[in-house]
Amino acid sequence: MTEPHADIQAPGLQLGEAPPRIPVTLEGALAAVAMAALALITFANVLVRYFTSISFAFTEEYSVALMVVLAFLGTAAAFGADRHIRMTFFTERLPRHAAQRIEIGLLLVSLVLFGLIGWLGALYTWDEYRFESLSPGLGVPQWLYTVWMPVLSVVIVLRIVGRMIRVARAP
Repeated sequence: MTEPHADIQAPGLQLGEAPPRIPVTLEGALAAVAMAALALITFANVLVRYFTSISFAFTEEYSVALMVVLAFLGTAAAFGADRHIRMTFFTERLPRHAAQRIEIGLLLVSLVLFGLIGWLGALYTWDEYRFESLSPGLGVPQWLYTVWMPVLSVVIVLRIVGRMIRVARAP
């Protein structure tokens, strides 16, 4: 019989932690909405370009912004579900306690990285808001596109902290 939480474990790294309190289906639903919007505007642009030989100007700006949102939501879901990228060749062969320490160390490095991305993204977004930067294609305030970087970095940081707590509390 399989473990009750085996579906959230990384392949080969069984640390025995509990599942996340907030299920990653939240990020999945938001990513599905972003993906649907991306598919819809891209499909509309293809149709308009096919029938009129003219493309919508806004599709590239919105598509890039939606892809960044998708990447950040996917990263948050990966950390929440313990599916983030890592090499487990050595940690699979270590005792459980040592593997836990290494996992917490790697999560700490990831926490610092995404904390810095969030901090610098917030400074960048503030500068774009303060200097009233406009997007080149549509003339929309540029901060509307970049605000998602620090916001979703906070979500990723929270997922990493939650994962660190679950790994530390694991028996």
